[in-house]
Amino acid sequence: MTTAHDPHRCPHPARRRLVAGALAAATLGCPAILRSAHAQQPLRPTPRQTEGPFYPPVFEGDADADLLDRAGRRYAHGRPAWVQGQVTDTAGRPLDGAVVEIWQCDHAGHYRHARDGDRADEAFQGYGRVTLGRDGRYRFRTIRPVAYGGRTPHIHLKVLQGRGELLTTQLYAEGDPGNAQDFLWRRLDAADRAAVTRPFAAGPQGLAAEFPIVVAA
Repeated sequence: MTTAHDPHRCPHPARRRLVAGALAAATLGCPAILRSAHAQQPLRPTPRQTEGPFYPPVFEGDADADLLDRAGRRYAHGRPAWVQGQVTDTAGRPLDGAVVEIWQCDHAGHYRHARDGDRADEAFQGYGRVTLGRDGRYRFRTIRPVAYGGRTPHIHLKVLQGRGELLTTQLYAEGDPGNAQDFLWRRLDAADRAAVTRPFAAGPQGLAAEFPIVVAA
């Protein structure tokens, strides 16, 4: 006798396998969907830090990206290093046309600034600036920062667009024992410390620190 089809009965084994395969594929696709949604979350802006007393009043004369060459004089102290990275907004878009400035002390802890008595080594440029291209990347040739006057090693950076300042921050050297005693570094929470504390690691072109910068442009 022919039995009427019951739509609530379990499907044929072959159909069960087909349904199970479809469910498995959908399950495997979920992480990709989650990753895509996560990628659309805004990036965390780089924390702001104080400008300090030694910001150059004017970026004049030799103010390019090579701080180890001042008007043809080569600086031979400290540990030469590259400081580089990409500047983006919180959506991950590179900041084409923005300007990055850096300034720091020489190997003896002196800034090229009148407030420091202009005691910086004559061959150390002390500050520099670059204009970002379409990829938003910057690169400076300088030295690994050194400690001075109670401050842990750090490099000051500023990002500007047009006449507007987008960010002033500081880059710290990962693993430096002075970080834990530095009054500015200690004020940061764990996430902000991680954002501005980067390793100066040996690479094919020498010592380098990769420092990505995110601004709320």
